[in-house]
Amino acid sequence: MEVLQTHIAGVLLIKPHVFGDNRGFFLETFQQERYRSAGIALPFVQDNRSRSRKGILRGLHFQRQHPQGKLVSVARGRVFDVAVDIRPESPTFGQWFGAVLDDEKHHQLWVPPGLAHGFCVLSDVADFVYKCTDFYYSEDEGSVRWDDPEIGIGWPFEEPILSEKDAKAPLLRDLFL
Repeated sequence: MEVLQTHIAGVLLIKPHVFGDNRGFFLETFQQERYRSAGIALPFVQDNRSRSRKGILRGLHFQRQHPQGKLVSVARGRVFDVAVDIRPESPTFGQWFGAVLDDEKHHQLWVPPGLAHGFCVLSDVADFVYKCTDFYYSEDEGSVRWDDPEIGIGWPFEEPILSEKDAKAPLLRDLFL
């Protein structure tokens, strides 16, 4: 696998080796020692999968007291995936990294604990899968506005389909008043 460090400390774009022929393909989506040597050493405690349709944007989410590292990929379809550095002490605080993840290249994004995460669906349908380093606690969840102008994410849609909660999320600066 090829591991690319992004401009945000700890955020990795992972390009697994895909072995394919006329019958289909095979790839390892996780192998503990290989990922540990790439810098992903936290234990995973929960796997999640969601299905969404084109134009849906989920995020930007994080957990306050139980921050989750997430190893994300797409099992079906195509998404624009985003990590935002919300660590106040970080030199890249407020910056974002985005990548297209799909079921053809099988790239993965490692979003370390302490970052906000979100994605929007580019294909008709997408199945989004991710491994988490901590359990999900609904009462601990926080969010940042998807269109916060100070972050300036280059989303591919101007008017995505949002949940009520995501539409009312605060700006990043309001989280640290």
